[in-house]
Amino acid sequence: MSKDHDTPSGTERGGDAELDAAARLRLISDQQQLTRSMLEPDARLLYLAWGAAWMVGYLAMWFTSRDGSDPAPWAGWTLGIAVVAAIAVTMIHSIRRTAGTRGTSARAGAMYGWGWMLGFVTMWAILNGLIRTGADGEMIAVTANGLACLIVGLMYLAGGMAFQEDSLYALGVWMLVTAAVASLVGVPGTNLVMALLGGGGFLTMGAVSAVRVRRRGNLDV
Repeated sequence: MSKDHDTPSGTERGGDAELDAAARLRLISDQQQLTRSMLEPDARLLYLAWGAAWMVGYLAMWFTSRDGSDPAPWAGWTLGIAVVAAIAVTMIHSIRRTAGTRGTSARAGAMYGWGWMLGFVTMWAILNGLIRTGADGEMIAVTANGLACLIVGLMYLAGGMAFQEDSLYALGVWMLVTAAVASLVGVPGTNLVMALLGGGGFLTMGAVSAVRVRRRGNLDV
């Protein structure tokens, strides 16, 4: 009695092998994507931290100086604390996300995280130098806003290159544009520009990033 009907044909065996290979490749790809998402900084968190800091801090500065007077002391403290908090979130998150890696990835994450602090410490030194030379309040305000945007813009450009993330790079470009506009409009408009273009830009990119992550998750289901 023939047993041909009980024995898989070569075509069937080849098809099963192809399906197994495809399943393995998909599993490897999913694991790589998961590992990457766990080790790279979460852009949504960084956007939210900086967006909230700039929106709240710079709106307070603008609100208390929109008549041309100097900003209220509490507004300055609000901005300072908010920015320090955003720097801390960025540093801690970037360093922790790459703490489990070795080699180039770990070094890039650590260097990127510490770069934020170094940039703003340098900004503080420059502003203090201007104050010592007798620069007036308007010059200090415009310079501070321009430098803040410049540092953030360049750091996001660097982050986009280091982590191969287009959205980080695009936001870096946007922050450089914001730096130029904020420097040109003068006081008190410079603070409003920083709040709306700067803080608003962060929050917009955060929302876009969240939608992309959700869509990617739905496609993977």
